[in-house]
Amino acid sequence: MGLCRRQSYDLVIVGAGMVGASLACILDKSRKHSALSILLVESTAIDLDAPPAQPSFDARSTVLSHGTVDYLRELGLWEELKSNAEAIKKIHVSDQGKFGAVRMNNAELGVEALGYVIENRLLGEMFNKSLAAIDSLEICSGVSVSNLKPEPAGMTVTLQDGEQQCSVTTALVVMAEGGRSGLCEKLGIHRSRESYQQEAIIANVAFSLPHENVAYERFTPHGPLALLPLPDHDKQHRAALVWTRNTEEVSSTLALSDSEFLRQLNEEFGSRLGRFTRVGQRNSYPLSLVQAQEQVRPGLVLLGNVAHSLHPVAGQGFNLAFRDTAHLAAILLEAVAKGTALSDVSLLHRYRDETQSDQHMTAMFSHYMTRLFSSKNIAAVWIRKFGLFSIDLVMPVRKAFARRAMGMGEAKVVLGADA
Repeated sequence: MGLCRRQSYDLVIVGAGMVGASLACILDKSRKHSALSILLVESTAIDLDAPPAQPSFDARSTVLSHGTVDYLRELGLWEELKSNAEAIKKIHVSDQGKFGAVRMNNAELGVEALGYVIENRLLGEMFNKSLAAIDSLEICSGVSVSNLKPEPAGMTVTLQDGEQQCSVTTALVVMAEGGRSGLCEKLGIHRSRESYQQEAIIANVAFSLPHENVAYERFTPHGPLALLPLPDHDKQHRAALVWTRNTEEVSSTLALSDSEFLRQLNEEFGSRLGRFTRVGQRNSYPLSLVQAQEQVRPGLVLLGNVAHSLHPVAGQGFNLAFRDTAHLAAILLEAVAKGTALSDVSLLHRYRDETQSDQHMTAMFSHYMTRLFSSKNIAAVWIRKFGLFSIDLVMPVRKAFARRAMGMGEAKVVLGADA
């Protein structure tokens, strides 16, 4: 069979990562009327029938906010994940060498957990299992999108597999591939980039005391240091480390021996978890605030990192993308129910307008926390000192801070075609 199995689709999703897969799953789980014909294109070859990956000390993880878990529960996807997710029941935010801290816990906010940390492989397995069960979905993996051409009623999408090429038409393209393909540049979509002059060192670490389901965010002169609770592995207490370092320090930090790396980590974090005893594989990536200047065009929507990429300081990146995805799905399903064409530009403008506030507030929440706590300016130091005291002491302020951290800053959209 050729590369293109049919000539047209209602929807083409570019990128089968967590954001693209989320959209396909939400549309399928939420639909109450006739299914959309969907083509999901992924440049990396994927095998939906691959056996589950084995647990690993080094497994990478994602923070799922309280709001994201609510959506997953509503879609019937959470129960499969819950037993392997580590609950965040407390959040402790502090500034190294300064008095004051912010402490939040699930009990005072009346929730089961403030969020959960789960291994990416488990999320991937859940999404792949759900994708394989969608009858109206066609998956084209190991195939790239080499061109998008606007048409009066949508887009023409050119698919490329080596020397083989073909085109399909669609009412709507959702670009969710993180901007890796260069499609934004081809379309003339500008993405602003503000570098933090920092990189995040990512690794899993073990320590001598139980984490007791506490997520730590510690601001240091080098940048934020986060420890996110993970399930124990081989009887070792474990957490995911996100250690921000100035760009010029990263190479030397990555080159440290395990013992020296853990010694420096102990110095910056302190002894709340006892002694750090093990560090797994270390990786790093540069940190920037990236925002697309256009997230919608006729026949096109940008989702996830291609639309906005945030500093990981508050673990908001995937959760914001998931809220955007749920919002877009609700609007598309409403359009299907009313017989409105998915290429109708008013739908896309509505999506842009209704998500703009949440995107802006979440981006600024991460951005200004990073800027404030990375500054050595004496005024910023005093603001941090009294700011942390006030947040911790004043319950309404602490709750507002917690709601933003939990991904509950905006009203929850109702999924389903009758929304």
